[in-house]
Amino acid sequence: MLIDSHCHLDFPDFAEERDEIIARAHAAGVRQIVTISTRVRKLQTLLDIAERYDSVFCSVGTHPNNADEELDITADDLIRLSQHPKVVAIGEAGLDYFYDTQKPDDQKAGLLQHIAAARETGLPLVIHSRSADEDMAAILTEETGKGAFPFILHCFSAGPELARIGVALGGYVSFSGILTFPKSEELREIAKTIPHDRLLVETDAPYLAPKKWRGKRNEPSYVVNTAEVLAECAGVSYEEMSRIATENTYRIFSKLPRV
Repeated sequence: MLIDSHCHLDFPDFAEERDEIIARAHAAGVRQIVTISTRVRKLQTLLDIAERYDSVFCSVGTHPNNADEELDITADDLIRLSQHPKVVAIGEAGLDYFYDTQKPDDQKAGLLQHIAAARETGLPLVIHSRSADEDMAAILTEETGKGAFPFILHCFSAGPELARIGVALGGYVSFSGILTFPKSEELREIAKTIPHDRLLVETDAPYLAPKKWRGKRNEPSYVVNTAEVLAECAGVSYEEMSRIATENTYRIFSKLPRV
């Protein structure tokens, strides 16, 4: 089995066929799905989806590209909302300097609130980091020094140094369909350096469909293709990678019930 540790089932791309998408995931061996929050104020939409399907869980958090919309959301708010049984993670939060839509200070302020919530709850912080390697590494290093917290570098496409620091600080590294792209040789080399017990797979659907489905809308069942490529990088069989990724997901998502 596999778990899609990061997708966005609440996005309009899935509205008309959510039942079929989840059925296809199950048929492909994807037994559980974590749909990730991008705005705290839209958490109820995620909860409605998660409560409808036994295999679906969610997070609570503010995407860095929405940081200025939710600067009033505190760590206490996140902690309170995370008590719902279907909420298994904090985030996604982080830094995105690729799109010049949010002030870095606003993104950092939001990230610190999410870190505090992850530290208090023990739920993993799903980290979005794009074109911000140095600042992200510095924040993770400083904040871990104040008290460890579980975290995931999601949809990893950064440089080797952020991967190294993330792992050294106790974090996990999650790979998406980007890993399968022909031009992602450097990323595949980074994947080879990640300890097996820190590897995760995800789709980030509806975005970033793996090479096999490039150009199409992504969906949770396609995480299988990413796991196949990650297995090649790690030098293990697909079956072994499925076991590794699943066990790692349960370890970091400690609130996710085993099936």
